[in-house]
Amino acid sequence: MTVPKTALVTGASRGIGRAIALELAKRGFDVAVHYGKNREKAEEVAAKIEALGRRALVLGADLADPEAPAGLVAQAEEGLGGLGVLVNNAGITRDNLLIRMKDEEWEEVLRTNLTAAFKLTREAVKRMIRRRAGRVINVASVSGILGPPGQANYAAAKAGLIGFTRSVAKEYARRGVTVNAVAPGFIETDMTAALPEAVQKEYLAQIPAGRFGKPEEVAKLVAFLASDDAAYITGQTVCIDGGLTPH
Repeated sequence: MTVPKTALVTGASRGIGRAIALELAKRGFDVAVHYGKNREKAEEVAAKIEALGRRALVLGADLADPEAPAGLVAQAEEGLGGLGVLVNNAGITRDNLLIRMKDEEWEEVLRTNLTAAFKLTREAVKRMIRRRAGRVINVASVSGILGPPGQANYAAAKAGLIGFTRSVAKEYARRGVTVNAVAPGFIETDMTAALPEAVQKEYLAQIPAGRFGKPEEVAKLVAFLASDDAAYITGQTVCIDGGLTPH
């Protein structure tokens, strides 16, 4: 069956999530724009979606709250009249060397980046399999493959998301639901802009393409995976990193 052109994008008020929400709207999707703290930014994204002629729903939720994911999916389902696509994009970093990493730095990252994605996906897939149509796209990271120093918590969460993607894809492939991940490398976001110039140059030297990626490039990949053209792709992790990750 054709996947409904409705999507919930978590962490959609800025960066990659914002670009994904807008790209999906350009391709005819109505979008639930989730935000964690900045409602004003989320409303700006929603206004742009509506300017494109699509419906937008602004939903706030703290994904570290164990009860939040179920409520968020239910609100998106009701507000959009069904949920065709879930994009698990929201994530945080709490970088530190292992021996200095506090329990809460570990647990907060795992809760937001992995456990919330599990709970959101569980709720969304329950609905998708009834319609025998759906797409789940998890925004992982090359950190989950490369394991950079100082990111034991973040790398573990993103690696977990990749494994989660493979497992759930196999469970529901026969029910019309595809589950894939994208693994961005260094992308031009607030996070990379905050890095010292020397650090940026060091990272650039490692990227064969010689530049950081753009959020819009990640968004186009996500939009393809959300489309009917990607119906036979499931359980995959696609790196979008300018050649950084060896294969």
